[in-house]
Amino acid sequence: MDHKTREDLLKLFKSKLNRAMKFYLETCSRCGVCTHACHVHESMPQLKYIATYRAETVRRIYKKYFKIQGRLIPWLGESKALTDVALEELYEAAYSCTGCRRCMVYCPHGIDTQMIMSIAKLLLIGANAEPEILTMLADTSIEKGKSLELFKESFLNGLKRLEAEVVKKWRMEAGETPIPVDVVGADLLYVALAGAHSIIPAAAVFNAAGESWTLSFFEAVNFGAFVGDPTKTKLILDRIIEEAKRLKVKEVCICECGTAYRVMKQLSGKQPFKVSSITEVHARYLREGRIKLDRSRFRDPITYHDPCQIARNGGVIDEPRYVLQQLTDNFREMSPDPRYNWCCGGGGGLVALGEETLDFRMKSASVKVEQIRESGAKILATACENCHTQLRNLNDHYKMNVEVEFLSSMVADALVQ
Repeated sequence: MDHKTREDLLKLFKSKLNRAMKFYLETCSRCGVCTHACHVHESMPQLKYIATYRAETVRRIYKKYFKIQGRLIPWLGESKALTDVALEELYEAAYSCTGCRRCMVYCPHGIDTQMIMSIAKLLLIGANAEPEILTMLADTSIEKGKSLELFKESFLNGLKRLEAEVVKKWRMEAGETPIPVDVVGADLLYVALAGAHSIIPAAAVFNAAGESWTLSFFEAVNFGAFVGDPTKTKLILDRIIEEAKRLKVKEVCICECGTAYRVMKQLSGKQPFKVSSITEVHARYLREGRIKLDRSRFRDPITYHDPCQIARNGGVIDEPRYVLQQLTDNFREMSPDPRYNWCCGGGGGLVALGEETLDFRMKSASVKVEQIRESGAKILATACENCHTQLRNLNDHYKMNVEVEFLSSMVADALVQ
């Protein structure tokens, strides 16, 4: 690595050194409590998969360049130079971590490994060593947002083809619009994923609840966050914020996408609208009596996987359980405390990398498989696209013989007319 590249990367490193980050980098007591907190380590017990070992790949570079001891007597401080070999270690650390933060809830100091890994990902971006597909997906998303007029007509035509499916789930009065778009003054803006599975069930439930809603032109997923690029994350986030302001909505509802929800909820700052997950909205409708569900629709035992970004990182824990209580009399918890639920193994951009990470994802989530099997459930529900994909992959790989379902689809299928 040449001198200029190293200096540029260290500037990126320095840009992340706020007060909280310095605390995370300087506080670890190496107590070992986090050792058994990581699903990867528990599935594949190797030193490199311990949370504190991952953090050390960043922490040692910090000691070398940002601490006096590391600069003057580096051999005493376990510091490490930023080299091409160090970048390879950062890649393995960053992309074997799903950012689930399970280690954080066990750590006596509350050290956030996901935040530390954000430094690793930023350095990889600066060195053009990040996964190319994640950057490509982020760039495509940004360009699509810039050229919205080019896609509008085909988007609207696609929605027209979905309207009959929405009406099948919830009958509407003649002349009513099953999927409203670009409605100024609507109470709620729904931000979906690309695909009918994210739009049809949501539209049916909104219509059943008599919601004043409109569909966003933009896709919820934020690939900038997956790759760890703060600039691209903000560009993708800001277009939804601006749309919500233009339409003067009171609420932005994010579909079943964990990272999209966390980014919108925690990074959008103070706005004239509130941010909700679709699960929170469904729970509200049920509590207010705006929708009713047929409890006999699903007869097999059901368990629920808490998406890390929505539950542990976003605080949406009680709402899905309230929804499930209205759906079934045979709900089975996976974990005594959902805050400590095992990650499915698909977060942090790993599912988006597809076949490249499939073998690792399957091997690193064997503890999750055991947790699902121990529940004895036949239906496995979740509220996140990445989790749904990963859980389906696990179901196929380990022959668990469960039905993997989106919670929102189950709500739509159980609507009482």
